[in-house]
Parts: sequence; C-alpha cells; structure tokens
Amino acid sequence: MIEFVRNVRLWFAPARVRQDGETPDYRFSLANERTFLAWLRTALALIGGGFAVDQFLPDLRWGWRVGLALALLAAGVLCSLRAVNHWVRCERAMRRGEDLPVSRFPAVLSLVVAIVALAMVVVVLVGWEG
Repeated sequence: MIEFVRNVRLWFAPARVRQDGETPDYRFSLANERTFLAWLRTALALIGGGFAVDQFLPDLRWGWRVGLALALLAAGVLCSLRAVNHWVRCERAMRRGEDLPVSRFPAVLSLVVAIVALAMVVVVLVGWEG
C-alpha cells in the first residue's frame, strides 16, 4: 500500500522518476509509453462501450442495461488508473535494473470483459424485454 501511495505521487511528478537509478535505453522508455497509451485506448473503448450500452439500448430492461454499462465503465476507470500506475512501476524498475513488475490486472480485466460479453449473449438470445 505504501508503494502504491508513492507511485500516485509520481503520477503527478514524473520528473522525480528520473532521480531513481540510471537512465535506461530510450527505446525501452518509449516502449513503456506506447504500452501506457495502449492501456488508455483500452480504457476509452471500455468507457465508450459502457455509454453505448446505456444510450443505445433503451429497450433493454433497466437492471441489465445499468449493470452492463456500469461494469464496462468501472473496467474503463480501473484500466486508466492501472495504466499510469504500471507506467511508473515499469519506468522505476528499468531505471533500477530490476525485473519488470507483474500484475494480475490483465487477467481480471479479461474476465470482466468476458462476463459482460456472455451477459450480452444472454440478452441477445433471451431478448431485450426478458
């Protein structure tokens, strides 16, 4: 938990990351940044999907619509927060010459998306009026 709080501070002061360790090959830092941007694109897609479910499926029963929309929106929020935290953790690890950090988040995100997709399959097969 203490490490997470330190990382949150670094989100808003990325120059402080440079004070830690040695400068890695710039190609690795740029790859880390591209990964960060890919996570942000994923977050935006999840958020867009949540809004799409809510706005474009008005005939879907309220509980289904809100549940699916909130699941996608929450996944998007978590994905965007995870992106910046992972960027900081990887940048610090590279500067220190440590192994890159591992995370269960990709597996959890995959399960959430799969569950929402299965729920949507049920909605399509059963019908919107349920």
